[in-house]
Amino acid sequence: MSYFSHPTAVIDEGCEIGECTKIWHFSHIMPNCKIGKGCNIGQNVVISPEVILGNNVKVQNNVSLYTGVTCDDDVFLGPSCVFTNVINPRSAVNRRSQYAKTHVGKGATIGANATIVCGHGIGAYAFIGAGAVITKDVPPYALMIGNPARQSGWMSEYGHKLIFDNNGKATCPESNEQYTLVNGVVVKQ
Repeated sequence: MSYFSHPTAVIDEGCEIGECTKIWHFSHIMPNCKIGKGCNIGQNVVISPEVILGNNVKVQNNVSLYTGVTCDDDVFLGPSCVFTNVINPRSAVNRRSQYAKTHVGKGATIGANATIVCGHGIGAYAFIGAGAVITKDVPPYALMIGNPARQSGWMSEYGHKLIFDNNGKATCPESNEQYTLVNGVVVKQ
């Protein structure tokens, strides 16, 4: 085994788990999940059947990832965030054939206690604030806050709010990388 799992973790049959991944206390990895290399799965995490996580995904404690969720490389999922997979759940109605998909793009961050309503994509390097409720697609680099979430600006790949000048140019204060905003689309130079 090239990954670590705590003795209290449950890993079901058919899972693919990349090398150097760590799975901590009381987490349950359900059948046919694919978890990339170098991931960290915190305590009390549920990863439902067929969820796909890229490399270097960080899943903090008490996160629920339901069938239909895929995350690209370098995604950060904050404590107690939740993904749904049915728009109109009812206990007495079986909707397993109606699971909606949710894709989280490379480098995106989802803050603590955020809820991602299924069927919406989250763009690369988007930043979902703590407690936000996502009810629509999120563009790359967007900063989303509130319930329902609304866009409050743009974020750099290093997680700093970008301040664009009159020419649509911004610089990340940590990396000094340059960004351009044109017609509502951010591009790193």
